[in-house]
Amino acid sequence: MASQDFRAIEDSGRFLPIKKIKVLSLLQIHHAQITIPPGAENEARAFYCDLLGLAEIEKPDSLKSRGGFWLAVGDRQVHVGTEDFADRHKTKAHIAYLVKDLDEWRHKLENAGISIIDGIPIPNYRRFEFRDPFGNRVEFLEAL
Repeated sequence: MASQDFRAIEDSGRFLPIKKIKVLSLLQIHHAQITIPPGAENEARAFYCDLLGLAEIEKPDSLKSRGGFWLAVGDRQVHVGTEDFADRHKTKAHIAYLVKDLDEWRHKLENAGISIIDGIPIPNYRRFEFRDPFGNRVEFLEAL
């Protein structure tokens, strides 16, 4: 039987019982997922692992048949999944990566043929964005 608190709600001069509820907490982000077309894993690895330098981590055997792969970013993960018919070029959804040496990253990406879009200024950060080879929006930002 749920406990009741008679001090919480007053209705026409009388207190009504309410149920106490447990407060739940979200602790942190474990991973975010982006998608690529099915069969594009090698191209995605070339971009995310080779160009950006992210480490691929083992995907559980129970999920390997779905395609894609997982990446480590600090103590978090990015899951690269496969999906047909997604129009990634139109979405504002994105992952923002905190980086050091934003200017060097800009130079590296531009040399790799990536078009850079300057971000709208926000307090305490410099930033820019770009699209990966599959149209996923990506943001790089550096603390001032």
